[in-house]
Amino acid sequence: MSRIHEAIKRAEQEKAAGRGNGAPVEHAASVGEMVGEEPRAVSASEPAKVPELKAHVQTGVLSYEDVRANCAQPGWKPDPKYVVFSNSNPFHPGAEQFRTLRSRLYRMRESQRLQTVLISSAIPAEGKTLVATNLAHAMVRQQGCRVLLIDGDFRSPRVHVLLGAPGTPGLADYLQNGAEELEVIQRGPEEGFCFVPAGQQVTHASELISSERMKQFLERVKPAFDWIIIDSPPALPVADASVLGGLCDGVLLVVKANSTPAEASQKACKELQDTHLLGVVLNTVEENIGYGSYYSNYSNRAYGLAPSGYARK
Repeated sequence: MSRIHEAIKRAEQEKAAGRGNGAPVEHAASVGEMVGEEPRAVSASEPAKVPELKAHVQTGVLSYEDVRANCAQPGWKPDPKYVVFSNSNPFHPGAEQFRTLRSRLYRMRESQRLQTVLISSAIPAEGKTLVATNLAHAMVRQQGCRVLLIDGDFRSPRVHVLLGAPGTPGLADYLQNGAEELEVIQRGPEEGFCFVPAGQQVTHASELISSERMKQFLERVKPAFDWIIIDSPPALPVADASVLGGLCDGVLLVVKANSTPAEASQKACKELQDTHLLGVVLNTVEENIGYGSYYSNYSNRAYGLAPSGYARK
């Protein structure tokens, strides 16, 4: 039984006791106060969470209705320079490339389980965050599709910057401070699109990622979404990507064309050998360079080309 469930039960008992002896009982101002944590301000746009929290504690998993009714909706302001689907140009060349990547993943899904996808790279500044963010945008544009984008890079989180969303509370707060799922999930302006930021800065990222609570988080949110896209740290500097990859159905490796050393790409593949490596996404490909010229250099299963001119982490 969770602390929140215990707090709810205790509050009900105290309230009943107060009615019996005629003494007034003060209602707790927030869930945070009920469990002895620092009170958290709740905006007018956030409905009360107690009834739904109690319900999902009992069932053990979240439904999309739980998420939609109870998570925060802070109002995102995506950067059109990096989020191609928020660009004023509906025919932005990058958008079609991410639609192609989306269709390749759907095709793979016909023959294998594929719901949670990790996006990583060999080294920093290859474009993995851009790919993860735009892929999530492309996915949610499928009618009725529900997508959860997670920033799993505790060391250098950037997804919230591209989305123009709050960076906290987030996954780190869930993993180490006991926050509930509905407290760290944000809902965007597009129906079906949700986001979990990295959260507060931590000094023991590897331990948090490899914890049982990380596995628990994914298991509890899976029933609510069709796709879960996770941005991770690069594979070579730290082991976080391989750990997260082991929790996912597949991994996409982002490679920056004409930049990433071939040796680094090969080492990254070895680091991810215990995961299901789906293929490689080539980033910053010049429009006049043929697909085949890079196709054979990195993978025999390339699943899309990100737009020219992007080189974010």
